[in-house]
Order: sequence, then C-alpha cells, then structure tokens
Amino acid sequence: MSETDEAPPAVPATHRALREPARGAAAPPPRPKGSGRAGRDVPLAVGVGLGLGAVLIASLFIRKEAFLVLVIVMVGMAIWEFAAALRTRDIRVPLVPLWVGSAGMLISAYVVGAEALVVAFILAAGGIFVWRLIDGGGRQAVRDAGAGIFAAAYLPFLAGFAVLLLRELDGPQRVLFFIALVAASDTGGFAAGVMFGKHPLAPSVSPKKSWEGAAGSAVLASVVGALLMWGFFHGPLWAGVLIGLLTVVAATLGDLSESLLKRDLGLKDMGSLLPGHGGIMDRLDSMLIAAPFVYGSLSVTLAFT
Repeated sequence: MSETDEAPPAVPATHRALREPARGAAAPPPRPKGSGRAGRDVPLAVGVGLGLGAVLIASLFIRKEAFLVLVIVMVGMAIWEFAAALRTRDIRVPLVPLWVGSAGMLISAYVVGAEALVVAFILAAGGIFVWRLIDGGGRQAVRDAGAGIFAAAYLPFLAGFAVLLLRELDGPQRVLFFIALVAASDTGGFAAGVMFGKHPLAPSVSPKKSWEGAAGSAVLASVVGALLMWGFFHGPLWAGVLIGLLTVVAATLGDLSESLLKRDLGLKDMGSLLPGHGGIMDRLDSMLIAAPFVYGSLSVTLAFT
C-alpha cells in the first residue's frame, strides 16, 4: 500500500456486534412442526380435539348422567385454571365454595330445570361472598369475592344451559346439535382464516381472527345446522341455518371475550391441560357464551314446529 492510499476506517466494535451475531448465541427456536400459519401444532391439536369429542359423544349415549359428571369435572378444572390465572394479579378466588356451588348449579339444572339453576347461582354467589368475608374483610376481600362470583356466572352458570339441553327427552341429540354447531364454527373459522385470512376482525384483541375466518364459520355452521335440524328433529332447514348463524356470533364473542381476559392478564393460554389447545377454558370459551343462545333458540324452534 502506498503512502497516498488511505486505510479503510475501522468499524467500531458496537457496530460489528450489531452486524454479526455473537459466537455461540442461540438461534431462534424453530416453529413447532406442523404449526404453519396457525401458530400451533395442528396435528396434535386435531388429535386431542377428536379424542375429546369422542369422549363427549360416548358419555352422551352411554348414559346422560355420565355427560353430567363430565361437565362437572371439566367446569371444576376450568375454575382451577381461572383461579390460577387471577393469582398473577394477586386475586384469590375462594375455590371451595365455588367448586361446591358449581356442582350444585349443574346438578340442580339437570334434576329440576332453569329456575333451580338461577336459585343455585344466587346461593353460590352468597356463599362465596360470606366465605371470603369470614376469611378476612377489607377491599381485598371484596375483590376476591367479586372475582369468585364472576367465575360462578361465567363458568358453571353458562355451562348449566348445556345441562338444560341434556335434561330433555331428546337431550343427547340436543347437546350433540349444540356441540356440532360450535365445532363447525371453530373449524370453518380456522380453515378459512388460515387459507384466506387478510382482514383482521379484532386486531387489538385477537390479531389472528379475520373477517374471512368469520365467513368460513358462518358457512360451515349454517350447513351443519340445517342438516342436523332436519336429521335430528325433522325441523325446517331455515331454522337450522339461523341457529347456526346465531351460534357463530355467540361463539365468536365468547372467544374474543376470553382473548381480552387473557390479554389483560398477560397470558397466551389459560392453562396447558390440553396439548395443542391450551387449557380447558381455551376450549370452553366459545361454548359457554353459545350455550344459552342455542338452548333458547332451539327450545323456541321445537316448540312451534
């Protein structure tokens, strides 16, 4: 190099660190196999979903009380997940009266009916409040009791409408109709969202939900609703379509509501009991809100057709 040639300027160490990855630094974790655009292990999620569906259907047609027991157990596990999530915000839900009240609501709904479900909820709410006050008063007690009463309304009370479907003479068919509609809404939304989703439905709450997915939910739930309305109850096809569309709206609201709750708590999933899905609450979210709508609309439809 001649004296007139200039040496290239030295690159500061900090700039080199930004340009070149540090030696021995860990590479970003690979996306789970089979997750694709869905962000989850799809084959595992499908397998767990089919297995859970098989258990639900088997319990329906072996003996109706077996399905009731299954609902009580699943709601109890969902309560435990919900309480664990709230503990991250230093909210302690009174679990014992909540579990007892939950079982009481669901059994009352099956044995007596809708009026007993409402009465059992009121008694459970009072028991939760008194239990927490006995354990200590103050603002924290009011917070904990309020969260417990909310949990009682959100989980066992809404699940009680599925039990009200079950107690009818054709209860297994009504419950299967309800489950099939929610499953069709979820499946249609997932498939259409993965393949065509471009326009977010509620980006600030659930970025992966799209209007295209909502359209897929509406199409599949309408078809399933019409077919099962005719096949199970010999009812009009248009009624099945309407109940299917109503289920899509309710199920979507339920899903978005739980997404909003998880976002507020800083959680991705409410639990990890169901591989590929998250927790029990992550599977029940759409069903809980849809249950009273399907119960009411199906009861009215069958009463006048």
